[in-house]
Amino acid sequence: MAKLAINGGEPVRKTPFPLYVTIGDEEKRAVMEVLDSTVLSKFLGTWSPDFFGGPRVQKLEREWEAYFGIKHAVSVNSATSGLYAAVGAAGVGPGDEVIVSPYTMSASAAAALVYGGIPVFADIDPDTFCLSPASIRACITPRTKAIIVVDIFGHPAEMNEIMAIAREYNLIVIEDTAQAPGASYHGKFAGTLADMGVFSLNYHKTIHCGEGGIVVTDNPELAERLQLIRNHAEVVVKKKGVENIVNMVGFNYRMTEIEAAIAAEQLKKLEGLVAPRIEAADFLTRELSGLPGLTPPAVQPGVRHGYYVYVMKYDAAATGVPRERIVAALQAEGIPLGQGYVEPIYLQPMYQQRIAYGKDGFPFTYPGYQGTINYERGICPVTERMHFQELLHGDFCHASLSRGDLEDIVRAFRKAFENISGLA
Repeated sequence: MAKLAINGGEPVRKTPFPLYVTIGDEEKRAVMEVLDSTVLSKFLGTWSPDFFGGPRVQKLEREWEAYFGIKHAVSVNSATSGLYAAVGAAGVGPGDEVIVSPYTMSASAAAALVYGGIPVFADIDPDTFCLSPASIRACITPRTKAIIVVDIFGHPAEMNEIMAIAREYNLIVIEDTAQAPGASYHGKFAGTLADMGVFSLNYHKTIHCGEGGIVVTDNPELAERLQLIRNHAEVVVKKKGVENIVNMVGFNYRMTEIEAAIAAEQLKKLEGLVAPRIEAADFLTRELSGLPGLTPPAVQPGVRHGYYVYVMKYDAAATGVPRERIVAALQAEGIPLGQGYVEPIYLQPMYQQRIAYGKDGFPFTYPGYQGTINYERGICPVTERMHFQELLHGDFCHASLSRGDLEDIVRAFRKAFENISGLA
């Protein structure tokens, strides 16, 4: 039995794993074409032919619509901007509640605060880590305006049930699919399952252009509102003849021509970058299944998982070894394994101290809000259990990894679990 590296033995892996690289000659040529054109951006913040941006931006939007089978795509300079614009388009205002996930990047919850809304944290499903429909239903009040659902780690949320709940209560649903481009749910692409869907093109996503995002919708009114918020709405609505000016305080969320050119080339590669993730994840799941206390990622029926991150659950009671100890052992073997993900959002200082805008704590202290705010530890027990006790994650599935790299991961896990008694 090989001696564990954490105890002085030879590690399974002595060299770093390869970085995930998706940029190639196609993107370089596209960028040079933009530079040669001298048109780096063509947005004007007025109602004019250039209100919708330059040729590359508009080309990307039409190609995104065609690829995902959606009627309207609105490019933005980040998925965060896209989430903010979507909440604004949904009509959220001071005192409205927005149901959000506690276990994701913070912008999904902060988007509600931008418009004076109150984030209400529902709990997650213990298998998919997405928002639990039952928990969403339990959080709905007469003040609820919208739901922001996150397809976390690449697995789409249970959208049929969530959309049924939303229709029952006349709520807008925003799908944050930053981690799940190319994933699908019962035959439809993730990101196209709600009233609005937000994709990320941030540098560490499945496809990227450095920074950027796309918001999609089949609703023409929502599309118009997204376009207005993206580009200085307040000075455009009069000439455009817009009657509903709620939340028409605009921003500059505009994408550049260079970003759009890169993103268009990346879109062509999406399937070729998602398929290896699935193949790698399937291999790891086969090889790691059966190790004591370790549960590989679950995939619900009818779902195609995008595997942005390979996430497992670990039961310390089954091995007698604390999670941090098994993680340290695998890290010593050269495996970049992490524990937990992000601290539950409601434990951040902004929520604990209820300070967002101004020293008086708006919107948490808004007099027109008649609800009860609860951000105490314990409000989302599944989330807290996953984060503080069970969850393991690794960037183990991207297309730059070879079969040999994956085999090293498996060997390291097996070595650690074969020597589990030496870690207790």
